[in-house]
Amino acid sequence: MKKLNWQEPLALFDVAQTRQLEHLASARIQNGPTLMSQAGLSVAKLAMAIKPFAPRHWIFCGPGNNGGDGLEAATHLHQWGQEVRIVLWQPLSKRPSDAANALNKAKAMGLSIQETLPSQSEVGPQDLCIDAMLGIGLRAGTAEASDAAQDMQTWIHSLYQFGADVLAVDIPSGLNANTGQFQNKSSTPPNIQAQHTLQLLTAKPGCITAHGRDACGTLWLDTLNSDDLQQNLKSSAQLNSRLQNVLKRQHASHKGSFGDVTVIGGEAVQVRGMGMTGAVDLAASAALHAGAGRVMACYLEADHNTAANFSAVAPAPRLAEIMQRQFSAVQLQNGVIVCGCGGGMAVVKVLPQVLQQSVSLVLDADALNAISRDPWLRDLLRQRATYNMRTVITPHPLEAARLLGSDSATVQHDRLCAAQTLAKDLNCTVVLKGSGTVIAKSGEVPAVNFTGNARLATGGTGDVLAGLLAARMAQGMREFEAACAAVFEHGLAADECNLPSFTAGKLAALIRGPQMASL
Repeated sequence: MKKLNWQEPLALFDVAQTRQLEHLASARIQNGPTLMSQAGLSVAKLAMAIKPFAPRHWIFCGPGNNGGDGLEAATHLHQWGQEVRIVLWQPLSKRPSDAANALNKAKAMGLSIQETLPSQSEVGPQDLCIDAMLGIGLRAGTAEASDAAQDMQTWIHSLYQFGADVLAVDIPSGLNANTGQFQNKSSTPPNIQAQHTLQLLTAKPGCITAHGRDACGTLWLDTLNSDDLQQNLKSSAQLNSRLQNVLKRQHASHKGSFGDVTVIGGEAVQVRGMGMTGAVDLAASAALHAGAGRVMACYLEADHNTAANFSAVAPAPRLAEIMQRQFSAVQLQNGVIVCGCGGGMAVVKVLPQVLQQSVSLVLDADALNAISRDPWLRDLLRQRATYNMRTVITPHPLEAARLLGSDSATVQHDRLCAAQTLAKDLNCTVVLKGSGTVIAKSGEVPAVNFTGNARLATGGTGDVLAGLLAARMAQGMREFEAACAAVFEHGLAADECNLPSFTAGKLAALIRGPQMASL
C-alpha cells in the first residue's frame, strides 16, 4: 500500500479493465488468501494508520464485493481490539460467495451488526466511518434507478453527514470510477467528501478528474500484488507526472537557442468596446518566464493591415522584454504561435492565415470559438496534421462543447471521452482544462493531471497556460509532451504559491524557466 504521489508515473485503469485484472489475479490464487481478504486487511491497516485511537469504527457495507471488503476489514479490526459496528444495507440481498463468507465470519465472531442507519447522536466526531457501500459496482440505467437506489442514496448521504472522518473503500459510493461524476443528474454535486480513499487493485481515472478530486480526499493505492499483471494491460489513461528530461540551459547558449513565441490576440477596446489586450500580456509573460528565447506580442486592432491605426490603438506590452509586432510582420513559419487569447471577433480575420502557415500552433479561447462556428476553419485545422504541422488546442469545457456540438454538461459527464473525441476529430493534441485536466492525442495514452487547485478558477490563468505551453514547444518538446509538462507545471505553480492573493499575473511570474522546471 502506498500514498499516491502525483510526481510519479501511474497507470489508470477503467472499470472494465479492473474487472479483467480482478479475474486474472483471482485465477492464479491457489491456497493463499482471496483478493477480498487481502483487500479487507489493507483497509483495516489504513484505518488504524489514519485514526489509531478512534473510539468506534462504523463500517457501512453494501451487498456486493465492496461490502465484502468492508466485512473483511471489520473482522481484522475486531481481532485487533477495536470496537466495530457493521451497518448492513439490504441484509437479505444475495451476496457474492466471498462476501457471504465474510459476513458469516463476522457473525461467528459476534461482531455488532445492525440493519438500520445509526442516529446522528450515535456516531461521534472522533469515530471513523468506512464507506464500503458501492465501490466500482455503480451502474447506470439498472437497479440504481429503482427505489432501492433511492434508499441507498439516502444511506450514502447520511454516512457522509455524521461529521466523522470517512475512509472510502476503492471509491466514494455514488462516484463513477471512470468519469469522476456522481450518478445523480443534479448540477450541484452531493456533499460526499471522504478524508481518505483506498483504491484497490488499480488506480481509477475517476478519482482524479471532475468531482473525484474533491470527493476522494487523500488517495492511497494497494495493487494487491497485481503489478506484473498491470504491465501487460494497456491502461485507459495515465497520471500526468513530472517529466525528467526537461531541457537544461547550457552556458554556450543564446536567445535563439530556446525558440520564439508570438502571441496573437488581445482585441482592442476600440473594436467592440471590450478590450482584452491583457490576455496577450499574460500569455507572453508566461512564455517569457518559462524561458522562451524571444517573445513577441501582436495585438489585434480594428484594421490589422493599417500601420497608422496600429500605432494609434495598439497598446505597448507591459514587460519591456516582450517585443511588439504588427500581424503583417509576424513570421508565422518561425517559432511557436499562440492565437486566440482575448482575440474576440478580430481573430477571425487572421485565423485562416494562422492555420495555414503556422508550423507550430497553440489555439486558445476565441480562436476555438471561431473554429466551432466555421466548418472551413475546422477543416483547415484538421488538415494541419497532414502537413506535419504541430497543433495543440486548450479548451475549457464550454469551448470543447462548442467544438463537439454538444454542451458543457455532456463534456463534463465524461471528460476523458470528450478530450479523446476532440483529438481524433481535429487531428491535434487536446488540453481539456478543468479539475483533473485531460491531455489527449490520437495514438497516445491520455494523461490526467493532478496538480493545481481551485485558485486557478480566475480570469487569465488559461492564457498563462497557453504561453507556458508554447514556450515548452519552442524549446523542442513534442506537442503531447509539451502539453503534459506545461499542465503539470502550471498546476504546481498554483499549488506552491503562498501569496495571500492570487491572480493570473502573479501566476505567470511564478512560472520557472527550463533550467528550473525539473527541480
